[in-house]
Amino acid sequence: MALLERVSTLIRANLNDLVDKAENPEVMIKQVILDMQNQLLQVKTQVAISIADQHVLEKKLRENEEAEKQWVHRAEMAVDKKDDALARAAVERSMSYKQMSESFRQQVDDQKAQVENLKQALLKLQQKLAEAQSKRDMLIAQHRRSRAMGKAQEASAVMGDDSKSAAFDRMKNKVQHTEATAQAQSELLADNVEDRFAAMEKEREIDRLLNEIKSRRQ
Repeated sequence: MALLERVSTLIRANLNDLVDKAENPEVMIKQVILDMQNQLLQVKTQVAISIADQHVLEKKLRENEEAEKQWVHRAEMAVDKKDDALARAAVERSMSYKQMSESFRQQVDDQKAQVENLKQALLKLQQKLAEAQSKRDMLIAQHRRSRAMGKAQEASAVMGDDSKSAAFDRMKNKVQHTEATAQAQSELLADNVEDRFAAMEKEREIDRLLNEIKSRRQ
């Protein structure tokens, strides 16, 4: 049946391979678990239905077996009464119920086999679901580590590229040169200010001395 085929596919699934091949492993593993949960619910429902059907068939089998016995007993009563025609009719009816009993017995056997298959599928699917749930966090963590390692390797490759390394060095030298130029300009500006103040103080001292001389000469 289609349900068992779908369940069988899920049971055979290799979770590690699915994660390795998936474009988005986190989404994939969550979807697999969701599919298993849905299929598990369907299998449980089908098991309950199949068991109910088995009980119905077993009841029909018992009823036909009982009817067969009753008609055999009636045939015996007719024989005791020396009524061969009635006995013959009773035997014919008992044979009919016997055939129906054999048919129901076969159906019961088939139904039991189906119920057993469904129970086995249910058990294996429960085990697979438990495995998927226990591995989910581990598999996702493995994928994230792998992805992070890939990013690190890409970064290492970029840093190891000679052309990019040379460009980085040129940029570094340019920044250092700019910083040095700015510092020199700052130092030159500081020296110029100090020189101007020194000249002002010199002129003021000259004026003071000249005024002293003039005062003495008056």
